[in-house]
Amino acid sequence: MAAGDRIRNGTGAAGIERMEASFHGRPFAPHRHDTYAIGVTRAGVQSFNFRGQRWHCLPGQCHILHPDETHDGSAGTEEGFSYRMVYMDPALVQEALGGKPLPFVANPVVEATRLAALGVTEVWDIDEDIDELARVDLVAAIANLLVHAASGPQTKAAPLALDRLAQVRDRLASAPVVRHPMDELEQLAGLDRWALARQFRAAFGTSPSRFRTHRQLDLLRRSVTSGASLMDAALEAGFADQSHMSRQFKRAYGLTPARWAAALQ
Repeated sequence: MAAGDRIRNGTGAAGIERMEASFHGRPFAPHRHDTYAIGVTRAGVQSFNFRGQRWHCLPGQCHILHPDETHDGSAGTEEGFSYRMVYMDPALVQEALGGKPLPFVANPVVEATRLAALGVTEVWDIDEDIDELARVDLVAAIANLLVHAASGPQTKAAPLALDRLAQVRDRLASAPVVRHPMDELEQLAGLDRWALARQFRAAFGTSPSRFRTHRQLDLLRRSVTSGASLMDAALEAGFADQSHMSRQFKRAYGLTPARWAAALQ
């Protein structure tokens, strides 16, 4: 870790994580989240590659990354950069939008003036407690930002089996270490495996397999934060070994688990 590099977790709630970080150089290799990642740059220049273009997010500007879209991250200057981030479960966004297709923001950088006009700047007050009312307000604010930032007409999709897809999602989330048979999930969804895969991605922004892997990584991060070694946490989270876990961690977060653990405060 470079001097001054750090990660600090903020308050969260079900389906919502918030954090603050400062980095130098190129800390993040190409990776993909299974959540919306919505950040605001606080100092320096945050540069990243996204959908074939190089973007630069200046202080006060916001960047929005769609679930399962590959991106990286680096400092645009030698001084490094700092930012605050909200990671939001796509299911919350869809719930706030009444089951409409997830908004896709093709231009990921949003100007500070638009953020102020939409009244979303408080979502990055990462030390404020989130009770149930505040959680609803935060989700609604993010959903509103995504709708307004999305460019072009959104694709019309066939109706989704949302209630049954949610049951599949809950089954995977409740026991991510378990390898549920495909026919079990098909029966739960009332769909064949191909329709299940398509509709799950449309509803939640990622595949069932990647969703399960990210829930395993959630288990791992909680264990490490509580003091477990990376090896013990990897086995507890259901990974074959620490090497397997490390590959999945870097694909998901863009840095190694050891570097992530070293930056925690």
